[in-house]
Amino acid sequence: MSRLLRLENAALALAALVAYHVAGGNWWLFAALILAPDLSMAGYLGGPRVGAWCYNAVHAWLAPVGLWLAGLALGLPFMVHAAIILAAHIAIDRALGYGLKHETGFQDTHIGRIGRAPGPGPAG
Repeated sequence: MSRLLRLENAALALAALVAYHVAGGNWWLFAALILAPDLSMAGYLGGPRVGAWCYNAVHAWLAPVGLWLAGLALGLPFMVHAAIILAAHIAIDRALGYGLKHETGFQDTHIGRIGRAPGPGPAG
């Protein structure tokens, strides 16, 4: 299931890139903002519960959809472009295996655990 979710999000990332191009987005702005959603990880300074809430609030699909609809309704192309950048960020994260966080820790996501499973160290 994890592999299917990752492939599906890779397709969504590609769709977001195409949408950004079609919307006439500035690629310098894209480069400047693509990692901005990860600033939400600062919430982990308040512990895993606060961190998970902050991270998930920015990385849930509701965020870019709401931003996109608001941008369209208000006639603000920058807001539409920011929404597409956020959508691309989320899709790329999920394609790489970074999902919504559980309160048990940053590594525990709805896609699965991030990183290698603990096991025996290198033979020596």
